[in-house]
Amino acid sequence: MKKLQILGTGCPKCKKLTELTEQAAKELGMEYELVKVTDIGEIMGFGVMMTPALAVDGEVKSAGKIPAVNEIKKLIQ
Repeated sequence: MKKLQILGTGCPKCKKLTELTEQAAKELGMEYELVKVTDIGEIMGFGVMMTPALAVDGEVKSAGKIPAVNEIKKLIQ
């Protein structure tokens, strides 16, 4: 099971990235756990300066933008 982490303080862009990531994972039919990381200290611990960011199993795959669903699918596979 993949651990998909949305790094962000809960802004509208973070919520959108959460929705799109869930959609991508469901379309791929993958088993996943979605975790929202909202603590700024924890986000900075990932080395992320711009949110929203997407991490897969603890590795940052995207930061500072909202990728399209097709791009998210590539990032989380």
